[in-house]
Amino acid sequence: MFAWQIFDAKIIPVLRDEYRIKRVTKARADTLEDLVKKLEGVNAEACLREIKEYNKAVRTDIPFNMAIKDGRCTVGLKVNKSNWANTIDTPPFEAYAVTCGVTFSFGGVKVGNNAEVEDTGGKPIPGLFAAGEMVGGIFCHNYPGGTGLTSGAVFGKLAGTSAAGYVKRK
Repeated sequence: MFAWQIFDAKIIPVLRDEYRIKRVTKARADTLEDLVKKLEGVNAEACLREIKEYNKAVRTDIPFNMAIKDGRCTVGLKVNKSNWANTIDTPPFEAYAVTCGVTFSFGGVKVGNNAEVEDTGGKPIPGLFAAGEMVGGIFCHNYPGGTGLTSGAVFGKLAGTSAAGYVKRK
């Protein structure tokens, strides 16, 4: 599916570099009313109503601080924001088309040195090998860019070689 991320002039300068690439789909306007009309697939009236409801729910008495979990939240929404809530009220406004995706899951099955899947007792399961997203225990909390592909390539080669060896032995 799709979504639009909407930012105002307070946040636009601190967006990650990914928001500045040429291939990004974005809309820009000086009013929220004009912005929401530009968002493909969005009910402009409902979107504007949602933004206004969100803005009213922001606890502006709590200082906004991007450097820490600041506790600046929303109150009264179906799904409240717990930190970094900021009103969307300072022009110009920008909206970025986004979609979901999973780079990798930070979880998976335990494998041994030859990429063989281990049971809960730590013993290899005969004939079962894993690579890519299925391999657990590689990353925790975050990952360096590109390492998901590297892990997939390394464990893919290892699992393939091990599986071929297993088949030859049978």
